[in-house]
Amino acid sequence: MTIKDLKDKNLLLFECLSGSRAYGLDTPESDTDLKGVYYMPKESFYGLGYIPQISNETNDEVYYEIGRFVELLIKNNPNIVEILASPEDCILYKHPIMEQLTIDMVLSKLCKDTFGGYALTQIKKAKGLKKKIVNPMPKTRKTILDFCYITEGYSSVKAKKWLTNNKLSQANCGLSKMPHSKSLYALFHNQKIPYKGIMNKELANDVSVSSIPAGEKELAYLFFNKESYSSHCKEHTEYWEWVEKRNDERYNLNKNHGQDYDAKNMMHTIRLLQVALEIIKDGKLSVKRPNREELLWVKKGGLTYGEVLKMAEELMDQIEKETALSKLPNKPNGKEIEAILIKMRADLYAH
Repeated sequence: MTIKDLKDKNLLLFECLSGSRAYGLDTPESDTDLKGVYYMPKESFYGLGYIPQISNETNDEVYYEIGRFVELLIKNNPNIVEILASPEDCILYKHPIMEQLTIDMVLSKLCKDTFGGYALTQIKKAKGLKKKIVNPMPKTRKTILDFCYITEGYSSVKAKKWLTNNKLSQANCGLSKMPHSKSLYALFHNQKIPYKGIMNKELANDVSVSSIPAGEKELAYLFFNKESYSSHCKEHTEYWEWVEKRNDERYNLNKNHGQDYDAKNMMHTIRLLQVALEIIKDGKLSVKRPNREELLWVKKGGLTYGEVLKMAEELMDQIEKETALSKLPNKPNGKEIEAILIKMRADLYAH
């Protein structure tokens, strides 16, 4: 089933603008995100055709089946709670039956952890992109040889440098694993013997071990730092997958403002924490933010990572203090909301 099917078959219950346009943080470059709620046809709901969520390929249009929507409401999921609290000018369609679900019956002290927890993941994401933004990786990944070292007394030298200094080719080398040691090999060299080389291909996953004839004398001992090599391969793969999928406009914005974090993620961190504080303190949720300029300044990289982090920590401290004073329930009344869901389904299927 597709989003078009939902609309063609009149299964849509709610549809709204979401993301930056709902928050009042949109700019001329902003995408248009949509979210919505639908219900399954009766035979699909009772049978094997239940689909809890439907989205488009880019995931900027996401629709939730009413049962899944209510389940997440009871858990105070930030994205779902914000859908229910959508500003009037962002609501594109609302079935009358949706009036039975109100934001007042949903908000609870759980929001401290759900909104706050989501904000913490945004902080980690923002700093986690530092390495990718500030330290781009070359297209060609390093090879095994870059992680091999030749022991020399109490020290070591890079294998590539050692081979060059001794005018040797890695392809003519043979390795024999040293017993009772990890990643340590005796290295042999003889152009007349068909050794396998230190690595048998450019993107090998491990060093090659050769059969060493009796009487051959080792030239040196080689250590292969396999853990570092594996980490490099993983980071290289992740980096170039990120390059392929990244939003170039957002990447260039982060690169140009010169800060070592993803400023858009940090803007949403502050937004989420401010919303959480308002919920806990005032028992209300304002999706459209009154401090547009302040939040867009964060998005533009107007603050250092340390300054934004300090702002986030101060908000979290305030949230903790207000939670102790809050008159909100500890969590929504799940039984009451579930009863409303059952009634909604009964009414929908009756018609």
